[in-house]
Amino acid sequence: MTRQKRQLHLNLFLMSRGHHESAWRHPDASALALTDLQLYAKSARIAEEAKFDAVFLADSLVAVTGARSAPSNGLEPLTLLSALAASTERIGLIGTVSTTYSHPYTLARQFASLDHISRGRAGWNIVTSWAPQAGANYGLAQDVEHGERYRIAEEFLQAVDRLWHSYPARAVLDDRANGVYHDASLIQPVDFEGEYLRTRGPLNIAGSPQGRPVYIQAGQSDTGRAFAARWAEAIFTAHTNKESAQGFYRDIKSQASALGRRPEDILILPGISTAIGSTRYEAEQVWEELNDLTSPEVGLTRLSNRFGGHDFSGIPLDRKLTRTDFPDPNAVEASKSRVVGYVDMVLREGLTLRQLLKRLAGARGHFTATGTPEEIADIIVDWYETGAADGFNVMPPILHSQFELFTWEVVPLLRKRGVFRSEYEGDTLRSHFGLGPVHSGSQRDAQTAEDLAAA
Repeated sequence: MTRQKRQLHLNLFLMSRGHHESAWRHPDASALALTDLQLYAKSARIAEEAKFDAVFLADSLVAVTGARSAPSNGLEPLTLLSALAASTERIGLIGTVSTTYSHPYTLARQFASLDHISRGRAGWNIVTSWAPQAGANYGLAQDVEHGERYRIAEEFLQAVDRLWHSYPARAVLDDRANGVYHDASLIQPVDFEGEYLRTRGPLNIAGSPQGRPVYIQAGQSDTGRAFAARWAEAIFTAHTNKESAQGFYRDIKSQASALGRRPEDILILPGISTAIGSTRYEAEQVWEELNDLTSPEVGLTRLSNRFGGHDFSGIPLDRKLTRTDFPDPNAVEASKSRVVGYVDMVLREGLTLRQLLKRLAGARGHFTATGTPEEIADIIVDWYETGAADGFNVMPPILHSQFELFTWEVVPLLRKRGVFRSEYEGDTLRSHFGLGPVHSGSQRDAQTAEDLAAA
């Protein structure tokens, strides 16, 4: 495969009626229910018309409770993406599925099916599930601790990677005249047996158009980075400033090189949530309107969940926070990397609890940008050209109004500056991302889960 010239990558990160926690209440937000397919189908079609690489769906394995709460996605990702495959033609379809609370054989079948249904547009966002109380929903007495989640994930990737190679597409002969459907000699069991997972195989679905889904990962802890450098082809990451993003970018590319991978074969895609207006004042008003609809109770619940259930309710809302107001991030068994970022941001900027809650209401620790289309385009191009990003996960604060502004006003400027495509050059997510063909995972299998844990 001839590698494409480097280009900016854009994914639409779909969540609720927008990424701000009060977007569901805003008068400009869609009135469609979170369980209405058309809410997501319209978004996907807007993104496809703008030639985005993919639509991305996150997932949560726990229910949102409380009278005052911010809703999350209402539909299971792979089911929804299968429906979106029928209402789109070219855009990639990336779904989040946990390695901690799934089984390799089931997941391998599901993603192989999605890749066939979409004719090669599937991507898997590999997560280990940080949400407190998730374990109880799957019959466990307690949640799985952080390090063990990644040891399970390592085995999981080894198992599914082998399963996706166990029944290659070339094994299907479909020879009607001679009554031979497949070449049985090419279909082999995997006989995978690890500390946590076992599967015999082979998979009962022939190789899909991409061979397997594109591997995407979102962990930012030291263990998560090592895992991503080994397996990921794209990394979704969260940073509140360019310097932090540049450091992450250099680290991942360096780790990948040390493992014998080409740095350009891993895309770094930070999240960005943009409020766009014809003037900066108009754009700032978008955040003001959204923040006026927020509730400290909702924000405190979100913050507590991120810190593994820690109670922040006794802290005065308008007092500057100190390090002692937070539990030790290294002791948090939820999303370690994200909480480290929260604490660093608070201390760097001298935030009060109320200010922190408003900051997180917009994008939960991802970068937020405010301004005219020209100002937003300037920021995106700057991050892209200075080693902070290969592209972005676009997180509209309001659907569909703010996303339409992004595609109508910002994307044409990115094209004018020569960094973003005008047309798709291929039909698969792998081609959109400019990635080479899938190879066997046998070399990666040589590094064990113990090696990963020690990294």
